[in-house]
Amino acid sequence: MWNFLGKINGFRLFSEDGFKDLKPCHSSAKQPRICILGGGFSGLYTALYLRRFHWLKSPNCQITLVDQKDHFLFTPLLYELVTKEMQRWEIAPSYQKLLAKTKIQFCQAIIQGVDLETRLVKLQDGGQLAYDYLVLAVGIEACLDRVPGAASYALPFRTLADAERLKEQLRILEFSNGQRLRLTIVGGGPSGVELACKLAERFPRRGQVALIEMGKEILQSFSPYIRAAAYRALKACGVQVYLDTRIEAIEPKQIILVCKAQITTLPVDLVLWTAGNRSIEWVRNLACQHNSQGQVLTLSTLQLVDYPEVLALGDLAESRDALGFPVPATAQAAWQQADCAARNIGAALTSRPLQRFRFRNRGDMLTLGKGKAVVSSSALNLEGPLAGVIRRLVYRVRLPTLRHRLQVFKYLLGSWVLKRLRHCW
Repeated sequence: MWNFLGKINGFRLFSEDGFKDLKPCHSSAKQPRICILGGGFSGLYTALYLRRFHWLKSPNCQITLVDQKDHFLFTPLLYELVTKEMQRWEIAPSYQKLLAKTKIQFCQAIIQGVDLETRLVKLQDGGQLAYDYLVLAVGIEACLDRVPGAASYALPFRTLADAERLKEQLRILEFSNGQRLRLTIVGGGPSGVELACKLAERFPRRGQVALIEMGKEILQSFSPYIRAAAYRALKACGVQVYLDTRIEAIEPKQIILVCKAQITTLPVDLVLWTAGNRSIEWVRNLACQHNSQGQVLTLSTLQLVDYPEVLALGDLAESRDALGFPVPATAQAAWQQADCAARNIGAALTSRPLQRFRFRNRGDMLTLGKGKAVVSSSALNLEGPLAGVIRRLVYRVRLPTLRHRLQVFKYLLGSWVLKRLRHCW
């Protein structure tokens, strides 16, 4: 545990293992400025959770959400966009829509950096945002420069733009004259496995899908039940799985692999990259403590070690919860961190003790093809179509704002009724 005594940046600290007493520290007691960088799960949901506190109703409380995109992205459902199971507006609503009728301000801008000493967020257009409390939630980015040719010939799969590019590439391949469509996915984590199953089902006859994993197992951080279900699904879809395999280079129409000291050349039409992420450059350059991977270090209260007015959430931070366990880089961890961050900001503004974050694993879910999934928790292990229904229902309930959820469920109900009527006719 980190030990601190004394007074730092206007906060009173009395603790051997964290911050017990946190006094408000803002330029004016009447107008605290809360700045949230990044509109993903951690950032957006922190902003939305802050609405629970009565002081947010005051016009003097300024909350600003900053993101370079104009829309939120519900990443666990990004695969459904590729297979046309869901529409763009369902999984990527605009911030303008989500923050309507709230006092939260949205600033669309590219972040250049943060001066932690002067408490200023620097934007690429030359603008600056002053803050009293800061939430870092910008996530990480794909790293394509470690393998020769990856930046030129591999498509990442993290954003809405990535999904749109993939859809266009798949459309071109569908109308090509090739007898076989050779698709290769790099990374045997959840993104790689889910994408492999979806693409294999989309091209059941023409598609030849390969999944390449550097480790000895896919889904290494998941339960044996989920891992076994994933292997069964990949085998049923005809996906070729390469384990303990390193990528030497990616070239036009081929990928060079090294497996057991043997070099193999694999013909490809499309390479998708779901592995090898890194911290964003300005996060790596922050004047605070980092680990060897460039992640910032936080206390169990989610605060930066040296700057208690700054909270860091999601996979840009190396965080351990109240029990000392590492916090996983998952959507459910981001939801829970957002709730804790909002509560701790509220506690800081009202001179109450901060909470230590404690991650509660509610189970894991993966899509394993169109309409199919695997769900695993302490109370339930299930795979197949019913698991697919549960997964879609749970994720739709988790969509941001009640208004957006109701619109999605209304559209879903209308589509189901229309389908039934057509069947009857």
